[in-house]
Amino acid sequence: MSQESREPVDDEAGGSTDAPHQQARWYAGGQYEPLLSEKSSESVSVESSLPDDLTRDELELPSLAEPEVARHYTRLSQMNYGIESGPIPLGSCTMKYNPSFTEDVAAHRGNRVHPLRADADKQGILHLLYELQETLATIGGMDAVTLQPPAGAAGEFTGIQVAKAYHEATGDDRNEVIVPESAHGTNFASAAMAGYDVVELPSNDEGRVEVDALEAAVGPDTALLMLTNPNTLGLFERAIEDIAEIVHDAGGLLYYDGANLNSLLGKARPGDMGFDIMHFNLHKTFATPHGGGGPGQGPIGVGSDLAPFLPTPQVRETDGGYETYEPEHSIGRVHEFVGNWLVLVKAYAYILRHGDEGLETVSETAVLNANYLASQIAYEVPYGPFHHEFVASADADAGDVAKAMLDHGVHPPTTKWPEIVDEALMTEPTETESKRRLDDLAAAFNAVAAMDEAALAETPTETTARRIDQASAARNPRLSWHALGEE
Repeated sequence: MSQESREPVDDEAGGSTDAPHQQARWYAGGQYEPLLSEKSSESVSVESSLPDDLTRDELELPSLAEPEVARHYTRLSQMNYGIESGPIPLGSCTMKYNPSFTEDVAAHRGNRVHPLRADADKQGILHLLYELQETLATIGGMDAVTLQPPAGAAGEFTGIQVAKAYHEATGDDRNEVIVPESAHGTNFASAAMAGYDVVELPSNDEGRVEVDALEAAVGPDTALLMLTNPNTLGLFERAIEDIAEIVHDAGGLLYYDGANLNSLLGKARPGDMGFDIMHFNLHKTFATPHGGGGPGQGPIGVGSDLAPFLPTPQVRETDGGYETYEPEHSIGRVHEFVGNWLVLVKAYAYILRHGDEGLETVSETAVLNANYLASQIAYEVPYGPFHHEFVASADADAGDVAKAMLDHGVHPPTTKWPEIVDEALMTEPTETESKRRLDDLAAAFNAVAAMDEAALAETPTETTARRIDQASAARNPRLSWHALGEE
């Protein structure tokens, strides 16, 4: 008899009681028959160790009918702006639309496998992990991949730790990581967290790596050069092979920040450019949802010399299936199990749905959309030719420009970064936006460009909230409705 149709059981007095246990179904003379797992257990009284000021006897919850609750949350969703509302052209964020079919795949009951099950009992899971890591290795031109890091920044930190372990194993005592001035902020932070001194590398007049400055910066202390290609201006590093040779001749390693990989899919591979380590942002390039704190996933790929230092466990193919193993000189774990498992499932589904030709089309369309949008706006774009994103220069405060764009019902681009461009408007429309949507964005850009500074300073005027104290909001966030009563 199912739990849903279970009938009450008569007790000895002829009365009726509901079954007192969800899993137990048998009664003898009105007595509850425990499960086998419960027969060796004993009841104990549990007293809370929480202090009185952290406990409560009742919850202050509103009493509302279901229609009112549904309307409340629908209203909240309409007040917010998400990728389902329209484009989010945040530069270097690749906020593409995430196809909903990946959610269906992730929700499949076959994915509900406890990670502590023996390898023999989760062969399907290991098969998927193996295929994904091998597919990413092929896309990146790497020899081995670990799927474990749970975010892009975590991937960076893991990659640096792998490089550090490699240098230590070869007897090199290196303490510097070189980072271009236009690099993502996480590059500087990850290197510093790993204990390295960060050497900032200037850009040349074209917005690319200044090769002469790089030659002067590298030396016996150089552990890594961290590079994004295309860089944050959307520019491809044309001297990448020379850059790789300079770093390698000094005994250093070349690290690829995968933030902008969306522009290279099927066209070029970091491994072929000379990169030794890279991280993938699955939540960006391969359309697994991101923002709002996660979850993300930041696998790293490495060349064969660094493969023995990858985190444990790795997955490999055997004669009879698949198994997990620990690499010979592994740096250990960087996350429980394999990271955010369902993010990996979504990324694998996304890659399979597109196939080789589809992934090429992704990068082609991303580059086309960025170049089309840039050609339609009134703001100057000082650096080019660019690929998937561009950085325009506002002739007013970029923060004011962003606020004014909200009045036109569109999400603004990244502002004031990279600092190499004055009042930067860093824009990445991604491949999932149509020409109509790009035209809407261009119209918003141009309407704001026509405003004078006094009018800009008063925006936004059409939003629910007007100008806020951004510094105070960031430093003192109000995360509970209770705080509303303090106003």
